[in-house]
Amino acid sequence: MAVLRAFRAVRPTKEQAAKVAALPYDVMSSDEARELTKDNPVSFLHVDKAEIDLPVGTDLYADEVYNKAKENLYRFIDEGVFIQDEKPCLYIYRQIMDGRAQTGITACVSIDDYINNVVKKHEHTRADKEVDRFRHVDTCDAHTGPIFLTYRGGTFIDDIIAKYEKTAPEHDFVSDQGVRQIVWVVSDEVDIKKIVEEFKKIDSLYIADGHHRAYSAVHVGLKRRETAGSYTGEEEFNFFLAVLFKCDELKIMEYNRLLKDTNCHSTAEILKLAEKSFIVTEKGPENFRPAEKHTFGLYLNGLWYELRAKEGTFDNNDPVDRLDVTILQKNFIAPVFGITDPRTDDRIDFVGGIRGLGELKKRTDENGCGAAVAMYPTTIDDLMAISDAGMIMPPKSTWFEPKLLSGLFIHKLSD
Repeated sequence: MAVLRAFRAVRPTKEQAAKVAALPYDVMSSDEARELTKDNPVSFLHVDKAEIDLPVGTDLYADEVYNKAKENLYRFIDEGVFIQDEKPCLYIYRQIMDGRAQTGITACVSIDDYINNVVKKHEHTRADKEVDRFRHVDTCDAHTGPIFLTYRGGTFIDDIIAKYEKTAPEHDFVSDQGVRQIVWVVSDEVDIKKIVEEFKKIDSLYIADGHHRAYSAVHVGLKRRETAGSYTGEEEFNFFLAVLFKCDELKIMEYNRLLKDTNCHSTAEILKLAEKSFIVTEKGPENFRPAEKHTFGLYLNGLWYELRAKEGTFDNNDPVDRLDVTILQKNFIAPVFGITDPRTDDRIDFVGGIRGLGELKKRTDENGCGAAVAMYPTTIDDLMAISDAGMIMPPKSTWFEPKLLSGLFIHKLSD
């Protein structure tokens, strides 16, 4: 049973929403964020990546970065860039990209659902990122970026969304990335109750994106519980900010691999080694995109090759072993390129599918001594199967588009 709760969102005014809303903190560098905000003093990157308002070279984990984030957030509130709803609401958040829409419910989710595995995970988190987001949430006393959750079922929620589609939205603008962003405020208590009750029928929620934000939000809540000594469970720190989408509306893009050297192998040697586990077919100089599971596009020395995994080289009954990212890592990247830990080896890089195969080819050609692999996207069913089994996906298995924007909804922990 999933526990949702309405909350008094701090959110931008209608006039400022398009300028405030920004991509998540972890999809760009500090230099890119500085460039994006040089003519936009109210971008939410001033909160999520507050180092951009400090001298270049400032330690990203220095106290002054978190203090600057808090300063900027509450200055925006004081200056009227943000308002706070007077009563708890839910929010319908729709994104339309390339003609495809995904529509979610923005709400607060119980940290106990995370602890008790109602909210299911599929990734390991890194300690440095855990600490970073923990300090950001704790210092700002707010959740500034929503967790991207998905679920099965909940058909009744569609009826409520259809009702609000007929009304004027609170926000409706196109982001800098060309994605249309639409928000409706659900303030009617009857509708709120219906949505909350419908989610009680849903057994599991799945983290699609935002494992570090989720971990940190939960552990700030646990710290507050410990500090308080006693608590009712109704305090805001017992809940974290999320947007929940039906699984069949989501799109996962491929997460391609860039190999920076050939591990001293010639092109012929790489292809011969690949033939141990793959059927190798030359495809020529034109970009080759794999069209089905267990196939890969290898770009090497100016030519593309199809790698098709041979039968018996993976366990089709194991939800992790049958993943394309696992097959590629175990049967090609590790044995051929000698990269056994893709989390830490700097000879491998990862390129989100949103950047296209042209970017993959360009970076390989510029490097001059490596290779690249175009992937077939992991499916949402794969993600859920692994989460249900309590297993962990390999790093960089999924790339969701569009990204949830930060700054449209803020959840204060001391409401």
